[in-house]
Amino acid sequence: MKIGVLGSGLMGKEAARDLTLNEKVTAVGLADIDIERAQQVCDQIHSSKLKAYQVDASDEEDLSNYMRQFDVIINALFYSFNEIVAKTAIRVGVHSVDLGGHIGHITDKVLAMKENAKAAGVTIIPDLGVAPGMINILSGHGVRKLDKAESIKLYVGGIPVQPEPPLGYNHVFSMEGLFDHYTDPSLIIRNGIKMEVPSLSEVEQIYFERFGPLEAFHTSGGTSTLSLSYPDLKTLEYKTIRYPGHADKFKLLVDLNLTRADYQIDLHGEKINPREVLLKVLDPIVELGEKDDAVLLRVIVSGTKNGVEASYAYEMTTYKDRENQVTAMARATANTISVVAQMIGAGAISKKGVYPPEQIVPGDLYIQEMAKRGVHITETEQVEKTKVRM
Repeated sequence: MKIGVLGSGLMGKEAARDLTLNEKVTAVGLADIDIERAQQVCDQIHSSKLKAYQVDASDEEDLSNYMRQFDVIINALFYSFNEIVAKTAIRVGVHSVDLGGHIGHITDKVLAMKENAKAAGVTIIPDLGVAPGMINILSGHGVRKLDKAESIKLYVGGIPVQPEPPLGYNHVFSMEGLFDHYTDPSLIIRNGIKMEVPSLSEVEQIYFERFGPLEAFHTSGGTSTLSLSYPDLKTLEYKTIRYPGHADKFKLLVDLNLTRADYQIDLHGEKINPREVLLKVLDPIVELGEKDDAVLLRVIVSGTKNGVEASYAYEMTTYKDRENQVTAMARATANTISVVAQMIGAGAISKKGVYPPEQIVPGDLYIQEMAKRGVHITETEQVEKTKVRM
């Protein structure tokens, strides 16, 4: 199979590295608008299968000419490109996957192409990062093991192994994206009713082996497509994991309107957006640099099975790969999108159309493939002995 990657940033680079290690992948493309940057990554990975391409993803013709050379495309570009890449994949008859982006309903626009993709005979899966992505795959895996799913609780955090003041946090993805997740309301299902709650709210303690106590709180975007895939759930919630005190500190910044994108002040006759100033101030403070990070994940799917209450819990703790200087977040994210792209290329995923990860990715195979890459996900089953009264 031939697989092309769009974007030579950290996620694109690590996805390309993983692809070159599969003997069934015969050719890997790495495309960037800056050919020198793409070539530099290829030189670092040093594989005869890997080739750099110069592609302007905003130019449909340029994009088409690149994409039609491959069986599957991994879109590791900024989420604003997800729609054009999906449309182009359908037009040239190539499968594609992306890292997601619920800001501006981008994923909804991709999902709306389902019938067109089906008619073109291609498979498109958006939202293939960690959250959304890994949590969706594991949620779907747990739901399929139950006769009826009633609750999905999700906990995810990318955190430094050694926290430092003032926030006990170092960013492992866009700080602008983090501000959006902290500022926008969070969609949940409670008592069977869809509702929104403020982000950074309902803080609870949570423990992981080697980590604790930590805190978890609501943030936006995390439930992704799960509320659409499983509308009959009684409970659905997603919480972000941080070190204690983080939520309170950031809530103050939110309450002071320092994270709002649509807010300006007049300073000496000039209109200033405080968010842009705060981003500049925080950037050197929260830079991860050479520090070690970890990704913590817990997915709890509960319901009934054979007439009794049952639940399946999935847990993962992943650390930075020091040998290759790859962050824990990049390991978990890039391997997820690479593994699923290879499943499509190998025929393990064959359904045509556009599907969110929870509906189409085989959980058992995904867990096995991630373990081969040093990302270990454990499954725990808990089944009650007493029959549920109907």
